[in-house]
Amino acid sequence: KWEGKSVDFSHGRLKVSDNRRFLVFEDGTPFFYLGDTAWELFHRLNKAETENYLENRREKGFTVVQAVVLAELDGLNTPNVEGEKPLIDNDPARINEAYFRHVDWVIRKAEEKGLFIGLLPTWGDKWNKKWGVGPEIFTPQNAAVYGEILGKRYKDFPNIIWILGGDRPIEKDEHREIIRAMATGLHKGDGGAHLITFHPTGGHGSGEYFHEEEWLDFNMRQNGHTPNFTGSYENTLKDYNRTPAKPVMDGEPLYEDHPIEFNPQENGHSVSVDVRRPLYWDLFSGAFGHTYGHHSVWQMWHPERDPINFPLLPWYEAVDQPGAWQMQFGRRLMESRPFLTRIPDDSVIVPDEVKTSVPGSGRYRFVATRDENGRYAMVYVP
Repeated sequence: KWEGKSVDFSHGRLKVSDNRRFLVFEDGTPFFYLGDTAWELFHRLNKAETENYLENRREKGFTVVQAVVLAELDGLNTPNVEGEKPLIDNDPARINEAYFRHVDWVIRKAEEKGLFIGLLPTWGDKWNKKWGVGPEIFTPQNAAVYGEILGKRYKDFPNIIWILGGDRPIEKDEHREIIRAMATGLHKGDGGAHLITFHPTGGHGSGEYFHEEEWLDFNMRQNGHTPNFTGSYENTLKDYNRTPAKPVMDGEPLYEDHPIEFNPQENGHSVSVDVRRPLYWDLFSGAFGHTYGHHSVWQMWHPERDPINFPLLPWYEAVDQPGAWQMQFGRRLMESRPFLTRIPDDSVIVPDEVKTSVPGSGRYRFVATRDENGRYAMVYVP
């Protein structure tokens, strides 16, 4: 188990490193983003369950918990476990203080344990329903107001990373303007105290929509619920190579115990090896950190709840699945060597005549990373 707090907030606020590839604290200390997707944390757990969940993630060395204020699973109209809805009359300019006091409590409890909250102001169905419950409630005007309200409220919290978007695509100018306005509001409210990124739909990255915009501090991908490097996790390196340089990470790879490619009848459910591969594929392809997820945990499912897409275990058992324990080894490995000089470099791998053997493809791709000054190299061999 991880000893002590997972993150030491005494190093100051987070910022982008000088080489634009990593996140560091104000005093220059490197930060390893090891995330867990707990999208329904504020909406579906009571305080005792929340503390158990956060302690579980601390002891496994996670550093970030990704959670949503206006949650995906009818987060506007189905109250949280304390009976509170987040907004008054579903108006983003009128927040329900009782609901947000619980959000405050969760974020402070995470801080006590040395955990950042990757805080999504809303799930994407509230600005582009596309599928899911919705309703769409955001305009550019009220998105700016809502962003400023949240920015002011959490300005002095040391453990916030803003994540806009929420698994929906930018399909028209209004969508783009809503996200920009929310980012502007957050900056106005917190004075730029916290970093901002964007969580896209599966197979996509924030860089497709907002790469050159100043408010986007780092790129987040959702490489998706596939076990294959080819066509999916290889895109992390493509975002790494965008100009101008920005840090990149995978905020939603294949979850543990998830129906592979959403088709359990043909593909079954993922296991721990399926979530370890993306950990190293992404890190060795230039990512500054990584996010893990479990299919029962994101939705906080238990047998009294409607299941979303065939979860296998109650969330309170799923938090101890092997993949969740094993993520810390990626963190420990990256933190054991010079951190800010690490680059992706598959050229250290000598290809076989049959290149599908080495460097491989599909779920058997080799990837390599090294120190730019030649002090170490690592090759991941699935």
